[in-house]
Amino acid sequence: MIAIVVSRADSASEHIGEHLLDVGDWKRRDDPSRPDADGGGTYYRTDGFELREFDDLHIDLEDPAAAFGGDEDDAEGDDSPEFLAFVSRHSGETEELLTAHVTGNFGPAPYGGEPETLARAAPGAEKRVVEALAEHAPEGYDVGIECTHHGPTDTSVPSLFVELGSDEPQWADPEAARAVARAVLDLRGTGADLTDEENESDDPNFHPRHVVGFGGGHYAPRFTRIVRETEWAVGHIGADWALGEMGARDENRDVIEQAFARSRADLAVIEGDKPDLAATVEGLGHRVVSETWVREVGDRPLPLVERLEAEVATVDEGLRFGEVVPASPDAIRVRALPDELLSRAQGVAADATRAAVEANAVAFDTEQAGTRATGRAAFAADEVSPGYDDLVADLAGVLEQGYDAVEVDDDAVIAHETAFDPGLAAERGVPEGPAFGRLADGEAVEVDGETVAPEDVSRARTERFPIIRF
Repeated sequence: MIAIVVSRADSASEHIGEHLLDVGDWKRRDDPSRPDADGGGTYYRTDGFELREFDDLHIDLEDPAAAFGGDEDDAEGDDSPEFLAFVSRHSGETEELLTAHVTGNFGPAPYGGEPETLARAAPGAEKRVVEALAEHAPEGYDVGIECTHHGPTDTSVPSLFVELGSDEPQWADPEAARAVARAVLDLRGTGADLTDEENESDDPNFHPRHVVGFGGGHYAPRFTRIVRETEWAVGHIGADWALGEMGARDENRDVIEQAFARSRADLAVIEGDKPDLAATVEGLGHRVVSETWVREVGDRPLPLVERLEAEVATVDEGLRFGEVVPASPDAIRVRALPDELLSRAQGVAADATRAAVEANAVAFDTEQAGTRATGRAAFAADEVSPGYDDLVADLAGVLEQGYDAVEVDDDAVIAHETAFDPGLAAERGVPEGPAFGRLADGEAVEVDGETVAPEDVSRARTERFPIIRF
């Protein structure tokens, strides 16, 4: 069950709450066990959700989760919430904006919660609601995430804010309020974490596909990109201003560790050059990765990525992934790519060559900012998946675009062509320049009244590209 928290002290929250009740199929309930101001009295339930209203602003609530789960006379309301969704206003000079964020304070706590305390985050829910906000947003509204910047901090279950901003005209906008309501209801059936069934584990040290963010501005464009454009979710984000308020990194290791523990993350993306922060993160046993790493890894099994980075290259060094996914991280064979054949195929058709490597390899090393395959690659070690021999055959097919005939032997790919020979052309008196070009393109030329045909100045040539089979 997802608990929706509406604040009567927040006009935008009340507005969103009205649209939630209008959009959903709710049952009205009564809870006499607690005051109306604290979520008691009238509340509402529908499939997967419970909505309660509180008098105080969200940031002043300590743990509203305690109010949810129905009352003692409600047989349908006997479950505790998976996470809290605070529907709220967003205040700022950002005009039409729909946002989501998790809560806590890296430093002082001027807007609720405890200082240097981070709440349990709901990164997966945040990712899903941002996707839904983008789907439902009225024309002119931007969608993004914010950094961690206010309370509450002591919620007993994970939580997130879903906000309508950024001033009175937007708070009263019925289309925008309805968009937020629909986005929240699109969370039905989801949990706080990013579901990853293929990689889920009973290991208590297992972490979902979450990262922690450090650095950048309040509206976190880098981390918004990760949330909206990759298979990863983002938990706590310490913006530059929040890190400045926190103080020296090494003296605040406990706050930094909270960011990981309460985001269920083991990886960090750091915006900007912050070597002291990176050292502290790594000293705590976590890893700093780049946005490129997050994008390239995508939804691939993380144990497989770990092995590939150990045996081929790291992503930041140039490791890129193919389309083949082995049965297990151990079911791979790492070997050198056929460099001469690969290089020639790239010269004939670079895009087709890259497609051939991606279609047959699990992963491969690259150069030139990840654009050119080279060095070593990993192939699936089974009899079913494409492998090295299939790559050789596909690269031979690429060569056929630039040669008259291509054959694959046991230890080489052999390419044959009849090509323009400048030496023969010179012997026939053909001047260098445009005439050479026409002959190379298969067009005859006139030299001192004599016709020189392309076949007169062409020579058969064979190139051999070695391959190593096992």
